[in-house]
Amino acid sequence: MANTTYQYLARLEPDPEGGFQVTFPDVPEAITGGADEAEAHANAIEALGLALRGILQEGRPLPPPTTKGVGLVPIAIDAETAFKLAVIEAFRAAGISKSELARRIGRGETEARRILDPDHPTGLALMKAALTALHRTVVITVLEDA
Repeated sequence: MANTTYQYLARLEPDPEGGFQVTFPDVPEAITGGADEAEAHANAIEALGLALRGILQEGRPLPPPTTKGVGLVPIAIDAETAFKLAVIEAFRAAGISKSELARRIGRGETEARRILDPDHPTGLALMKAALTALHRTVVITVLEDA
C-alpha cells in the first residue's frame, strides 16, 4: 500500500446567494459552504470527512486525490477521521477477518467491528494499535494554515 494522505483539492467560490460554496472535484458527495471563507473552510473539513466515511461505509474505495488544479485549495480532514480511514483501508488491504484483527490487537471481535465502523468513535491509541497490527506506521505532519 502506498503512502496515504487524506487531503483533497477543493474549489472555493462565491455563492450567488451570498457567502461561499465549496466543492471537491474528486469527491462530488462533499458539498458545503459558509458565510465567509473561514467558515466555508471549516465546513469543508467536516463535509469532506463525512463524505469519505460514507464512501467507505458503502464499501467503495476512496478516490485518489488530484494533486494539481488551477484555483483549487487543499483541504485535509481532521486527525481522528484520518486515523479511522487509515485503519479501514489497511484492514481491507490486509485481507484478514475481523476475528484476526481482534486477535492481533488483543481485543474481542465486537471491539474490532467498532474500530472498523466509520461512524463509531474510537480512541486514537486503539486505532494506532490497529494500524500497528496491520503493519502501518503513522507519521504526523503539522502545516501552518495559509
